[in-house]
Amino acid sequence: MATKAMDLFEAYSQNKLPKDEGYIVSSFFNVNSTYSKYEIVSYSGVKSIYLTEEGLTFQTNGKKMHILTEPASYPNKAIEPYVRTNADQIPLRFSELDQIVAKNLTRIMIAKKPMVSFSSFTILKPTGINFSLVFYKLPDVFDTMAIFFEKTFNKEAGVPMADSKKAARKVVEIMTETMAWHNSETV
Repeated sequence: MATKAMDLFEAYSQNKLPKDEGYIVSSFFNVNSTYSKYEIVSYSGVKSIYLTEEGLTFQTNGKKMHILTEPASYPNKAIEPYVRTNADQIPLRFSELDQIVAKNLTRIMIAKKPMVSFSSFTILKPTGINFSLVFYKLPDVFDTMAIFFEKTFNKEAGVPMADSKKAARKVVEIMTETMAWHNSETV
């Protein structure tokens, strides 16, 4: 059976990063609560990949989608995500996010469309409990990612499973519509 996903930095060290097309998911968890940020980057046609002190730099175009899960107890829920403290910030306004409020009042905010990064992007080295995974472009990549998000929203962000499934479906719907690379499309 083909490998569906792998730790990004391990894949790099083993020379197993896909250069034609791939999806990278990075997580940023708050150690004191279930507040969580996710970044999904789709890329295609890599010219080069190199390791820096900060992380891995990809010489190619990328599309980046942000997701935020915010527990009901989060004290700054009225503050726009782009002006929150650095640890809690994503570069989007509420109007640029689809929002799902879970049964336990956790709010899942999903970017309506990805941001485009021209020429290069860097994936930061994960610290603590954070991680970065590369998902390989296989026929079932979106099904694999849906299962991944269902589980991580539920286990890491404390979202009830029914709401995790709904949010994961929304993430994959947006990804299929806006982040898949079509033939020789570069952006």
